[in-house]
Amino acid sequence: MTRPSFGIRGTGRAVPDTVITNDELEKLVDTSDAWITKRTGIKERRRVDEGKGVSDLAIEASRKALDDAGMDPTELDLIVMATVTPDHPLPATSCKVQAALGATKAAAFDISAACTGFMYATNVAAQFLWSGTYKNVLVIGGETLTRITNYEDRSSCILFGDGAGAVIYSTDFSCGEVRSTKMEADGTGFDVMIQRAGGGLLPCTPELIADNQHKLVIHGREVYKFAVSRMVELVRDQIERNPDLELGAIVPHQVNMRIIEAARERLDLPSERIYVNIERYGNTSAGSIPVALDEARRTGFLDQHKGKLVVMCAFGAGLTWGSVGMRW
Repeated sequence: MTRPSFGIRGTGRAVPDTVITNDELEKLVDTSDAWITKRTGIKERRRVDEGKGVSDLAIEASRKALDDAGMDPTELDLIVMATVTPDHPLPATSCKVQAALGATKAAAFDISAACTGFMYATNVAAQFLWSGTYKNVLVIGGETLTRITNYEDRSSCILFGDGAGAVIYSTDFSCGEVRSTKMEADGTGFDVMIQRAGGGLLPCTPELIADNQHKLVIHGREVYKFAVSRMVELVRDQIERNPDLELGAIVPHQVNMRIIEAARERLDLPSERIYVNIERYGNTSAGSIPVALDEARRTGFLDQHKGKLVVMCAFGAGLTWGSVGMRW
């Protein structure tokens, strides 16, 4: 039995208005604009206002995606949201989004895979679409990482920003036919990137909060080696899975410019084939790829690669990694 084809019908993105520049971070920790730019490629990042959560960004991005797709919310069959910064430990933030959109016929659940979240969520959506179970799936990646960033740690606080992106995958699609997907994990590296307190094992206490145990901790050297090798591996894997397509472009997780550049050199690709917006938003984890994808679509970047292979790939805490290959 031939599986149904599906691809992208609409995309949208949302980022907060408040901008945190490198100059502002100089006032918090021992750093400088030159130091941050050289090591990360980041010039600024966004932060949600008090009283706002990732659901606000997700709802805005989703409404834009629905408008782009020319769809009514009631046409959605499923909402899958990737985030590690949900509004509440429970229920799922996707349920809050479902209600706000008026997507009354859609099932909804969240996925937690950190920076690989949007890739995992797309992989899951693909199974429902390829099996014929659903026809229209809204996949959201969004974070409010500034809420769990340790602004006393100069090596990590320079990296993170807030944002969300949404993609409607449909059997009635206009571009980006999804051809192949991949997701993997190596749990032996679960503590390479970790938020130790705030879960069922270590509920937050005044003592843990005072020690910043509820904030994100990253072991940078391990992340660098892991991310570069996985990005190269994921792109090469998608090329092998799609031998009938010429590689057009890559929309990677916006993790760190040095990591992206190192992987690009190993792949022997010109910089104009890789979409990068990290200088404006920083690392938004699960929001990274869908925000970049929406920008790449709306600016015409991807129009240069019609009929070619476009690869989305990510790697993150867990350790997790995943990719999607599309015929644009």
